[in-house]
Amino acid sequence: MKRKISATLAVAFVCSVGYALSAQQSEGPQYAAGTNRLLRPDAYREWVFLSSSIGLNYPPPGAPAGPQRFDNVFVNPSAYRSFLKTGKWPDKTIFVLEFRNVGSETSANRNGRFQTGLQGIEAEVKDSRFPDGWGFFGFGTNDKDAAPLAGDTVQRCIDCHSAHTAVERTFVQFYPDLFDVAKRMGTVKPNYTDP
Repeated sequence: MKRKISATLAVAFVCSVGYALSAQQSEGPQYAAGTNRLLRPDAYREWVFLSSSIGLNYPPPGAPAGPQRFDNVFVNPSAYRSFLKTGKWPDKTIFVLEFRNVGSETSANRNGRFQTGLQGIEAEVKDSRFPDGWGFFGFGTNDKDAAPLAGDTVQRCIDCHSAHTAVERTFVQFYPDLFDVAKRMGTVKPNYTDP
């Protein structure tokens, strides 16, 4: 009887460890076979929600500001847990930036705003497979995968994320709890000035 219980416990332990490792691997960036095309992470809304903003759109230089939208930021759970311990993002971190239309209350004297339909999704990935360790991707509302941004488009992302971010190439300053972690761990960029 003891052997049967021990064997059952051992199998349960192995299965739970296997499930945890599988879940951790599947939450990180996944690519189309043999390519750098990022598969759209469909379960990203189950990840850690970092922040939401309205009006922080970044048109190309000289272009007019885009329409108002909500930007929601999610990060894969294993990367979030690692950041809490180290103040740095591990390899295989993936951020998803979700753009949603803005709705407004139509009753008299109401100024409220709320999120409506999906406009698009972008992803920023920390992955050693990319020459400088980071990849940027843009998905249409129905895209299942996306190639890394390239040329002037990605250069604008790199320039902005290099010049204006608090930790590595990420806007941790907009995530108050994580910004506190980065300050405590000493991982805020030396040239970053707190606004």
